[in-house]
Amino acid sequence: MGVVNVTPDSFSDGGQHADEASAIAHGRRLLAEGADILDVGGESTRPGATRPLVEEELGRVVPVISALAGDGAVVSVDTMRHEVAAAALAAGATIVNDVSGGLADPGILRVAADAGATYVAMHWRAHADHMADFATYDGPGGVVAAVRDELAQRVEAALAAGIAPERLVLDPGLGFAKRGRHNWELLADLGPLQALGHPLLVGASRKSFLGRLLADADGTPRAVDEREDATTALSVVLAQAGVWGVRVHHVRSTRDALRVLAALETAREGRADG
Repeated sequence: MGVVNVTPDSFSDGGQHADEASAIAHGRRLLAEGADILDVGGESTRPGATRPLVEEELGRVVPVISALAGDGAVVSVDTMRHEVAAAALAAGATIVNDVSGGLADPGILRVAADAGATYVAMHWRAHADHMADFATYDGPGGVVAAVRDELAQRVEAALAAGIAPERLVLDPGLGFAKRGRHNWELLADLGPLQALGHPLLVGASRKSFLGRLLADADGTPRAVDEREDATTALSVVLAQAGVWGVRVHHVRSTRDALRVLAALETAREGRADG
């Protein structure tokens, strides 16, 4: 899943593709590099971000989705609002990627259900401007058990709204109301989330926990645009763990790495067959 941020303030590429023409061009580049899905978003969810007006978000994403879907791309809309989801689906999107899992706007579940769209429910506790206040996981089983249980509740809500089980994808929500250690604990133990019975989408690309992992000797985190190697390495590990998809900013390096992995797996299968 290639990221197309049509925003002025996203943490990794805010402003680079904020206008319609550059966002469409960027989406086409990601497709050429091997993206299976283009995830178009018009609201930044970086820590501390404030929300745009509904009209602003609609104006950012709908023309871009229309153009990219018109090119034949599989398009996802990254939104928490039912109005935006409905307009995006009408413009040609087929996936609703809701970082709130329906908590910010429960009406989005019915919109996805009525359209027969694939729905991605992410683990979420609060909006970006105060989500750090909710990064506490002190119960039995820690963050893995909490995310599993809270995602299970979102599964129930999605199914109750009419979303088909085979069209439901879950996301552990790395970095959303989670500290670095929480992200690593989730990545190290995806099994309980996979046991919920739905595919997993993981978005780790360029996130701050990778920047801290790669910090300089003086503790300065690695710059956002210099975290691609770590993102690619993690994508390979996630593919080996059986996730459904990885959400990345730089598609080519991830696609190349996954091709290497696929070639090795094919060779192993051939040796076993022989």
